[in-house]
Amino acid sequence: MNFITPKNKKGQKITWLISHQTRLLVKHYAMYSEYSEDEVVDEFLKNLWLDEGFQNWLAKRRNKKRLLDGFFSANINQVEEEF
Repeated sequence: MNFITPKNKKGQKITWLISHQTRLLVKHYAMYSEYSEDEVVDEFLKNLWLDEGFQNWLAKRRNKKRLLDGFFSANINQVEEEF
């Protein structure tokens, strides 16, 4: 039997200005995927970790450990292995 795991998303409301086109894209993708708009944006933005330029920049930061703690307080070991 597979158990349901909690999402454990410590979400915060934020305010960003985005274009009307982007708003419609997120809205319709959420309808297509049957996820909420918040979940679509959250999952998509996690793809920023695939940007090698960002990974290199982050690896060179003096306060890398503190930054990673803020990004992944629960999964820090996995992220540190990549750097």
